[in-house]
Amino acid sequence: REPAQETRQHPALMFQKILIANRGEIAVRIIRACREMSVPCATVYSEVDRAALHVRLADEAYPCGPPRASDSYLDGERILDIASACGADAIHPGYGFLSENADFAARCEARGIAFIGPSPSVLRTMGDKVAARRCVEALGVACVPGANQRLSDDEIVGKANEIGYPVMLKASAGGGGKGMRLVGDAGELAKSLERARGEALASFGDDGVYLEKYLERTRHIEIQILADAHGGVVHLFERECSLQRRNQKLFEEAPAPGLTSRRREEMGRAAVLIAKAVDYVGAGTCEFLLDGDEFYFLEMNTRIQVEHAVTEAISGVDLVVQMIRVAAGEALAFSQDDVSIRGHAIEARIYAEDPDKNFAPSPGRLEVYRPADGIGVRVD
Repeated sequence: REPAQETRQHPALMFQKILIANRGEIAVRIIRACREMSVPCATVYSEVDRAALHVRLADEAYPCGPPRASDSYLDGERILDIASACGADAIHPGYGFLSENADFAARCEARGIAFIGPSPSVLRTMGDKVAARRCVEALGVACVPGANQRLSDDEIVGKANEIGYPVMLKASAGGGGKGMRLVGDAGELAKSLERARGEALASFGDDGVYLEKYLERTRHIEIQILADAHGGVVHLFERECSLQRRNQKLFEEAPAPGLTSRRREEMGRAAVLIAKAVDYVGAGTCEFLLDGDEFYFLEMNTRIQVEHAVTEAISGVDLVVQMIRVAAGEALAFSQDDVSIRGHAIEARIYAEDPDKNFAPSPGRLEVYRPADGIGVRVD
């Protein structure tokens, strides 16, 4: 690996070195952005990732602990110690791991290290799905009918009867489909509630749940936003991710087929309004359900997402580079009128599962890998 290059030229506001607190594809993606900006980057690795691609590509790489993520990539104090020791003045968390951890972002702030993402207060507000609903409804943006507070078991029974079945139980601190249960009738509620709370506690350390009406035959549309610390906010259009299984996205597409210009503009305006209301800085995504002519706010993802490449393909905007620039204090160099949709992009996720066994995990040795290539094909 080449050593850190202090001789590289930086814009006046740019970071001197970025520590990437992640692994795999997203770490490689951030390294690529750093290279394009001539910003030195360091990364971390657990014991089993010593020979991983992100370790080989970074300017510097440091061990962060044993294989278990909770003892390595999720050890915020160790990550911060590494950042201080290697002279990094910023940390990019990627997605997952520490990317939506408000306490970690606050500890970065306390140490004088920039967290490349929104502020701790924004992470707390929008990371709590119930608090986010209250915030958004106060702006006049419709949310899926349901509860705007965490509910006890008895309250959930009453609310479910009030709004009518089917309903969706959701973890207040949730994400990624964890702690979610579809409940078809009152007879399923008790067992579903127990499972939702248990999964939420195991995944997020918080068993709080709330309730939403389950809307059938809806489309799942998300709007990508970028915001700087000077009041500049733009949206970069939509991605459709309606094709899901177990509340996990399988297929993302941009732009959304058949979405009218008027609806795209309305949803984009709503996403920008939400971002401005919470003083958002960085890249984020507002997720909506589109039900006929009506759309409803679901949640906000306060990080870069796996499917960000779809938006980059149709907008020509490098989201990771922009995240770094606005975190360094730069203003967005473009306005809403400067961006437009060019072409069409899709992203498909590939799983090692057996469809003949209800899609059970089907691990095995990968004998051959031939990535697609050619004009218009991107492999991260």
